[in-house]
Amino acid sequence: MYVTRRELLKAGIGSGAALLLPSVRLGAQPGPLIERAIPSSGERLPVIGVGTARRWEKATTPAEMAPLREVLRQLAERGGKVIDTAPSYGAAEALAGELVADLGIRASLFLATKVGASGQEAGLQEIEASFRRLRTPRIDLIAVHNLRDTATQLRTLRELKQAGRIRYVGMTTSFPRQYPEFERTMRAETLDFIQVDYALDNREAGKAILPLAADRGMAAMINLPFGRGRLFQAVQGRALPPWAAGFDCASWAQFFLKYIVSHPAVTCCVPGTAKVEHLLDNLGAAQGRLPDAATRRRMEEFIDRL
Repeated sequence: MYVTRRELLKAGIGSGAALLLPSVRLGAQPGPLIERAIPSSGERLPVIGVGTARRWEKATTPAEMAPLREVLRQLAERGGKVIDTAPSYGAAEALAGELVADLGIRASLFLATKVGASGQEAGLQEIEASFRRLRTPRIDLIAVHNLRDTATQLRTLRELKQAGRIRYVGMTTSFPRQYPEFERTMRAETLDFIQVDYALDNREAGKAILPLAADRGMAAMINLPFGRGRLFQAVQGRALPPWAAGFDCASWAQFFLKYIVSHPAVTCCVPGTAKVEHLLDNLGAAQGRLPDAATRRRMEEFIDRL
């Protein structure tokens, strides 16, 4: 059974669990967000951003677009920056570009997209289409998507970086079967960013990939932080443990996200976000205290027992 955060909230779990924690409130509060530096530049990013996979792919009507517009407006208003998208995410890339332009917030954001084509010419065409869809002359980060023709696309991306059209170069995966090749490429290439799947119940990337990113001076962006919905399913019907108050955690989403962003190698995390209430909940994970190493182990043990 696939259980979403929406279903937990509807059932009163998650938001209701905050009632057990009188010292914290659900959602982002006024004030700065926790930031981490991009190792290759020192530029700082908030540790929580917005992902556009799945939830943004088919929004076409004004009614469907309105909540996404509000997500981006509130993200910028509250100091958030990172929006992660890709040409393969249906309408998401074009929709993000349209809404950002409409809101006039491009200068305050960090736009990240991907190239997933094979061959130099096909890659260039896809990248140029991304510039048009995102409605910007400069993209902050373009990453090779899921190791597709990595060497060819990295050459193109570096040329674009040298020309000043993109600011950072990286590569992504969300498939553990690609980890060996991913690690080999990390060792062989100079990259500004990597993006990888990592969650409280999916910790494999924490064993080698994230430490390697730290050693190689690469920023780490995290996708699939809720384990494709598995984590919300695991905690269905459960209240937050009382000790979650020790790191200012007010919801299960914050519990899962604070675990991720407390990893010292993680630069930012981009949970898929299509509702303002989810955005505010997520941004709450970028405020207050984060779990220390001992608490992280306790969180792992807690989820492993479920």
